[in-house]
Amino acid sequence: MSQQLASRLGVLLPHLNERQRRLLLAAEARELGHGGIRAVSRATGVSETTVRKGIAELADEPSPFPGGRIRRPGGGRKNSAAKDPRLLPALLALVEPDERGDPMSPLRWTTKSLRHLADELTKQGHPVSATTVGKLLRANGFSLQGNAKTLEGKQHPDRDAQFHYINNQVKEHQADGEPVISVDTKKKEMIGRIHNPGREWRPKGEPIDVEDHSLFFRGEIQQVIPYGIYDIAANTGWVNVGVDHDTSAFAVASIRRWWDNRGKHDYPGAKRLLITADSGGSNSPRYRLWKSELATLVEETGLAITVCHFPPGTSKWNKVEHRLFSHITMNWRGRPLTSHEVVIKTIESTRTRSGLRVEAELDTRAYPIGVTVSKEYLDSLPIRPHDTHGAWNYTIEPHDHCSVPAANRNPRFIQSEVLEMLSNPVMTGMTRDELAELIALLAPAQEAKAEQRNYDRRGGKRRRVKGAGGMTVITPAARIMATLVHLRGICTMPVLQDLLGVTRSGLQKPMRETRALLAEHNHTVRAIDLRLTTTQAVRDFVTSAGSLQEVDPQEALRHPAITGMSHTELDAITTRLATRYQARLQEMRHNRRGAELKKDPGAVIYRKITDEGRVLAAILAMRQVATRPVIADLFKVSPRTIGNALVELRPLLKEDGYNPTPVHRAQRFHSAEEVLRYVEARRESNAHAKL
Repeated sequence: MSQQLASRLGVLLPHLNERQRRLLLAAEARELGHGGIRAVSRATGVSETTVRKGIAELADEPSPFPGGRIRRPGGGRKNSAAKDPRLLPALLALVEPDERGDPMSPLRWTTKSLRHLADELTKQGHPVSATTVGKLLRANGFSLQGNAKTLEGKQHPDRDAQFHYINNQVKEHQADGEPVISVDTKKKEMIGRIHNPGREWRPKGEPIDVEDHSLFFRGEIQQVIPYGIYDIAANTGWVNVGVDHDTSAFAVASIRRWWDNRGKHDYPGAKRLLITADSGGSNSPRYRLWKSELATLVEETGLAITVCHFPPGTSKWNKVEHRLFSHITMNWRGRPLTSHEVVIKTIESTRTRSGLRVEAELDTRAYPIGVTVSKEYLDSLPIRPHDTHGAWNYTIEPHDHCSVPAANRNPRFIQSEVLEMLSNPVMTGMTRDELAELIALLAPAQEAKAEQRNYDRRGGKRRRVKGAGGMTVITPAARIMATLVHLRGICTMPVLQDLLGVTRSGLQKPMRETRALLAEHNHTVRAIDLRLTTTQAVRDFVTSAGSLQEVDPQEALRHPAITGMSHTELDAITTRLATRYQARLQEMRHNRRGAELKKDPGAVIYRKITDEGRVLAAILAMRQVATRPVIADLFKVSPRTIGNALVELRPLLKEDGYNPTPVHRAQRFHSAEEVLRYVEARRESNAHAKL
């Protein structure tokens, strides 16, 4: 019988869990009666204690445990949290400060590693393993998660409304059979054996060798700039691969090339064009050059171009990103872009199952940076803002009578016209021959400094022939003339920017270098009391201006008959007082402000009257050639300004040894006109005497 029992139980026991085995053995022992416990124990090798425990369980708990449990609730090994009630609060205190997400959400996650948390808890007197920490975190709603890209900038309040507006514009244009394109610039790519993310099937053990670190070769490795145009309705792409700069001119040139090669053939009867773009980069709605170049395209094609910009921070909604650029990136994954041909061929071979086809061309033209458009010219363009957020949505209508021809908006043409105005002697204070000599003197020094600066930036000699690469927008002559006009106080920096068609940084840095060169060559520029605040005022002034004396009344007041000294003596005393006078002014301003001046010390400060004019006014007042109101009328300022100049400069003039004897009362002038007539008469008499 014991053999039969051992055989039967040996077949059943491996298929039962711990409690089931114990209960089965107890039932067999109870069925055998007296001696059954020992018999079952010998037949199965289980201890008699386990069999007795099973008999007790059958008597005390005849029904099964709920949920298929093996042990009673509370049975088994005690976990760390149960042994140490303060462990869980200590753990949550560690992770709460670095918690990510909504604190009210049941799902929370942490950036602390399990091992570091376990070490910190052990230091606090709660010895625990990293595995136990992980179990406690999961039990309390934590999990490991990455970042979710859902926040887009500052979440503009008109964000959703703009999306709906763009969608309606797209549907309207497509319903009329008009072209709708999505445009943007793809990430710049380096040409050469540079690592490209991704993997490609190749023979085992034969990967493509690329440079270890591309960072050190950025100065000599050429880059390409792919600008993409995606036709939403036709599901086709056009990529213009530039090699110079990503400017607004390059962006519009890319759209022009798409229209000439594909657009006008795919839409022969088109009268309108809708462009959807993001709000940054070369096609930003803030750039005047972008709108100016689009106006040129409108004139060339006759299309009414409507532009709708996505709100800031939502560029990924632009279809060119995920319908064109993403497929191009996947197509050249794991492949170094070793030449322009590889870039073009790889882009052209991009295909999708949905039917995407892409064309690409290399654009080797130069697109100079620093080009800008004046506000006056922008206002003259036929740009119509929409009623719905006109800063993002606008239409440029065809216009046959633009105030400035399209060909004349080239920066070189603009500068040739402007430089002719700036070279006028009334603007530079020099004759044209003197200006030409100054330009011939400083231009080589400017070029040498530029070469040295580029040498230091590259860390060696140039790697391309001279003249290759980006075009310099502002010429050496333009730098010198703009600096002279600015130092004379005639035009502010914004006016010169608009005149030359460059940005502030494109003009400010060259002028700073030119100013240093003028100082190195001991060339002083005398400021005059003339202020022209608009570009039109400059043009009108140059057109109507006569001689330098008519423009600058100070030139007449510098006559020896008025000052009692020669021009050389006057310039010498003005130069000697300049440093002390500036130091005195800085001290007075510092005491008035109670802090240091934050302005660039080399910047031109526009005032009612120049420092040279103040010295001249103080000399005239000390000689008593006229009353203060007459002197004020000559300098076009108030008598109070002349009085302040006299108070500030009289002590300095006396320290310098200047203490003139006042002119006789009968020789004093009683009006500004009388002074100017007297000087003109003396000039004429001197001219006759020379003859």
